[in-house]
This record gives sequence, C-alpha cells and structure tokens, in this order.
Amino acid sequence: MDDWGHAPDLEDVAGEVAIVGIGETAYTKASGRTAREIGAEAAERAIADAGLEPRDIDGLTWSGAFADFDAAAFHEHFGTSHDLWTSPWGGGMAWAGTAPHLAALAIREGRARHVLNVFPVAWATQRASMTGGPGEVHAAQAAKQNLEVPFGWFPQPVYFATIMRRHMIEFGTTPEQFGAVAVAARRHANLNPDAVMHGRPMTIDDYLASPVLADPLRLLDSCLISDGGAAYVTTGIDRARDLPRPPAVVAGVGEGYSGTGTNWAQQRAFTSTPQVFSAPRAFSMAGIAPADVDVLTVYDPFTVVSLMQIEDMGFCPKGEAGAFVEGATLHHDGGVLPFNTHGGLLSHAYVLGIAHVVECVKQIRGTAAAQVPGCEVAVYGGYTGHMASTLVLVKDR
Repeated sequence: MDDWGHAPDLEDVAGEVAIVGIGETAYTKASGRTAREIGAEAAERAIADAGLEPRDIDGLTWSGAFADFDAAAFHEHFGTSHDLWTSPWGGGMAWAGTAPHLAALAIREGRARHVLNVFPVAWATQRASMTGGPGEVHAAQAAKQNLEVPFGWFPQPVYFATIMRRHMIEFGTTPEQFGAVAVAARRHANLNPDAVMHGRPMTIDDYLASPVLADPLRLLDSCLISDGGAAYVTTGIDRARDLPRPPAVVAGVGEGYSGTGTNWAQQRAFTSTPQVFSAPRAFSMAGIAPADVDVLTVYDPFTVVSLMQIEDMGFCPKGEAGAFVEGATLHHDGGVLPFNTHGGLLSHAYVLGIAHVVECVKQIRGTAAAQVPGCEVAVYGGYTGHMASTLVLVKDR
C-alpha cells in the first residue's frame, strides 16, 4: 500500500487468452431503446464476429452496478438455457480492462471456453426523463449527499474543473494544452463514421470559444452523453487461432485503487489517478515499456483525466503532459502517441470505455478507421475515479 493507493497482485495471464470477436451497436443521441435491447444487439454482433453461436458462449461478464445484460437477459434473448459461468465485475469503465483477466482465469480453470463481456448504456434516452443518468447514480451515494452536495461541490464538471485548476497551478498547464486533447479526439472522430461527432470538425479556436461550465472547464473538455453499446469475446489462445479473426492477445492486465472511493473531495493525490499503480503492473506482465505502445486509448470523461493518465502511465514525467500533447503528438498518422483513435468519450460516444477496448482490437487487426500503421501493441487505460485498470493487447506472433 502506498500512502494513497495500491495495486493488487493479479495472476499472470500473459499470452493465455485473446479477444476474438467484437460487436458494436450504433452510437447515437437519445434512441428510445433500452440498455437491454442495446446489449443484446452488441452481443449478437460480437458472437457472430468471433465465428461462434450463442450456445458456444459459456461465460458472461457484465456490470452488476448497472444490471444491463446479465445471464437471464442472455438466455431470454437467445433462447438458450445452458450453464454460464458469470461475473458481474465486467462491462465498461475500469472493468472493461479487467474482464479479460477474469475470463483468463475462468478458462484456465475449465469453467468456461468462450467468455462474452458486454456493456450497453441508454443514458441519452434516460436523461430525457431524468431517471438513471450519471448524475443521479453519483448523487445517490450517501457520502456525496453528506460531504459534497450540501456544499455545492457536485456534479462531475465541478469536480474536474477543480482538478484542472490544481493541475494548472501545480504544473503550468494551459487551456490550449487541454484543448489539444479535445481537438485530437475530434480529428479522429471525423475519420470514424460511427462516431457521434463525425462530420463536426473542431479547431483550437472552437475549443477556446466553447462555453465555460465551471471555470476553467469548458463544454468541449467534457464527454458526450450517448446511447450505444459494445461487446467482445475472449477465449484461449489455441482456440483463438482456429477462429476467423486475427486474435488480439491479452499480454498484460493491471488494477490500481485509491483509498477514497468516488469521493473526490477526499482524494489525497488530487492531480493523479490510480494508473500510477495499475499501468506498471500491466506493462511488467506484458514485458513492455511505455515506449513500446503503438496506440493508447484511455477513459476520457474530461480532458484533464486524459492528461493525468498519460503522465501516470509513464508516457511523460508527472506534470509534463500539457507540453507533451501539443501539436500532432496524439494523432494517428505520425504522432508520438496515437491516442483515442476512435474519438474517445469526448467525440466518439459515451459508452464508458467498452468502445475503447474494441478500438484497440481493431487497431491490432488493422481495421480501424484511423488506423495506425504497423500497430502491434494497443493499450486501454480504464478509470472510475477511485479505480484504474490497464489492458495490454498485442498482435499474435
């Protein structure tokens, strides 16, 4: 345990499993669909992409916090009744990066052969009725009701405006440097026809002219609210090589935690994320260094979270991400660190990280819309405030 967080010792699963199927729905504003309907479509597409049938899926991971597509939903949709190994510690957010580790252990122990991870959201639709959206999920927590909401320190834009200001004071980060993250994400979204913000270019001047929500955080520092979902199938490496798609091999997984949950007011390392603990473990398991990474996707609810994770994962020294991301650093075509090449939460869709993992798989396959030439190592950095995850995927050799 560090003075503010820790990383659990995860069992080494390097090279044991691979992601062999991916599926996505349309990413939209309010669609009128339920999360369960969206999850079923994503599951169908991932299973088909893997060259499998629903009856071949004998493991399922999803997000118990949202209960969006569990075993009962799977069987109801597909008309199946076979036994499923299950875990509610999957889905999106940080768990989009750790679900392959759960799958690897289940496959190693003979409890499953093909494990589906699925995560859908209908928050754009739900927001129209003001039920079940992200603000309400957080506001329902007792600690927030007692420690944050009464003092006006709520919701998320207020938290991260405070963190942005601290980053600016401590490290000299400028608005233009935060804007570089938003502009790069939009540039990639404009190459991706599936992105919600496709066809809407953004310049740094557009970013600087966008409304301030909570000084210094602007509208264009902030993620979208979307409907949509994605899923992926993990299986053992030998089986993976017999299936139609090139395997994206799981080379490393890490987790990191702070000790304060999602109560940002109590964070002791205010301008850091638990990637400080997670990324080194994943990179060590994979036998790589940050310089070996060809593509990085990170959970990016606000631009400052991207900067902090870039620092905390070792791509530049702490406090230097602002200068690091200037210019074309994050671009897919010639950048030092191709970043959120699908557009991220900022410009692709707010489906809480699951699409980031799918983008890593596409980059390994060589089929991404903003493809990085010769991509062999793709990394996802997941984040939920008190938890981070790191997933390293590599091309099969």
